Amino acid sequence: MSSPKVTDVVVTPVAVMDPPLLNASGVHQPYQLRAVIELHTDAGITGLGEAYGDDPTLANLRAAAPFLLGLDVFDLNALTRRVEGALVDGIRTEGLTELIGVSSREKSVAQTVAAFEVACYDAQGKATGLRVCDLLGGAVREAVPYSAYLFYRWAAHPEGAVPTGYPVDDWGGALEPGGIVAQARRMVAAYGFRSLKLKGGVFPPEAEAEAIAALREAFPDHPLRLDPNANWSVATAVRVAPRLEGLLEYLEDPTPGNPGMAQVARATSLPLATNMSVTSFAEIPEAAALGSVSVVLSDHHYWGGLRASQRLAGICETFGWGMSMHSNTHLGISLAAMTHLAAATPSLGYACDTHSPWQREDVVQPGALVWSQGSLAVPAAPGLGVELDRGALARLHRQYLDCGVRRRDDHAAMLLADPSWTRQAPRF
Repeated sequence: MSSPKVTDVVVTPVAVMDPPLLNASGVHQPYQLRAVIELHTDAGITGLGEAYGDDPTLANLRAAAPFLLGLDVFDLNALTRRVEGALVDGIRTEGLTELIGVSSREKSVAQTVAAFEVACYDAQGKATGLRVCDLLGGAVREAVPYSAYLFYRWAAHPEGAVPTGYPVDDWGGALEPGGIVAQARRMVAAYGFRSLKLKGGVFPPEAEAEAIAALREAFPDHPLRLDPNANWSVATAVRVAPRLEGLLEYLEDPTPGNPGMAQVARATSLPLATNMSVTSFAEIPEAAALGSVSVVLSDHHYWGGLRASQRLAGICETFGWGMSMHSNTHLGISLAAMTHLAAATPSLGYACDTHSPWQREDVVQPGALVWSQGSLAVPAAPGLGVELDRGALARLHRQYLDCGVRRRDDHAAMLLADPSWTRQAPRF
């Protein structure tokens, strides 16, 4: 039997409703963008992938797509070569997600390869009857633990930010410790999460430390994490970190860059985690030399895909670093890919991040992604184990065309509520 060859590549941008979640950059816009990738093959098999959906990412995906025609879905080295060749000229590096730090050609290629590689793995699984985790070496766990992702938030988006009829969710506001604890109780009751993460960098660090203390009192046995999104200065982080010792499983990105993180690491016994100062293989030597991190939050979307993420896991083992996974406003395709990757990565010792509780819309058919006791069962069907809901895909693509959002801009969304607000980095 010959391997499936790519006959067509379809990239469909979608917009999904997103609540007003506060963070260091401002507040989430009413819509977040994703791109759904379909690799059609001559075997009648379609592989699915998912990526960010901003204009620069879409430009790179569309530039590379024609170069994938005829690609054997099992030839992932050829996939990388073809993407590199396609993006020699006209590559978009500016404006890519702020999460990857300084933009570069390497990172742009990695993001583009990652989107198509997941689709190749999905097609491989459907061709062989194997799950993606089995193609990655076999599952070491059949259920992957995830962490509740808590946010300071408003009850509704500011006036002028949303179209008429935009539905308000029922979570309400959460701007102080009591609201964060209530949010955590609801997530734990609904999903059974056994660890809790608070997105910080919004209020003065002392106020966020109070929220962590309130969570510890309410959930004495749950590991806790705080992520200020590099919105604290080194001096602030050095001052505040000792107060959090004994409360946190790890402190994530308190301050910008490996040099600053290293200064904080020397001043606290808390493990420091990152998905901002180590976002590519080129940034690992500096982190190792400086001793800036203890945990790396991988993200296959910008590390270069599933194989690259497994390579990262090996490097983390070499340096004695722990490993977890970062999340963004992902849909079911990415959630399935994360779950297969985590299932096949023995050294992944921390619960992964997920935005799933905040999602109200998806592009996959329901039923394949099943939560129990804070973990997601590895889908049983071949490949990723999820299938597109064509009606939902069409509706969310129409929502993309109508909403007018073309890149994430939490700053602009914040200005609608407070025209005097400025983005300072670090703010505290």
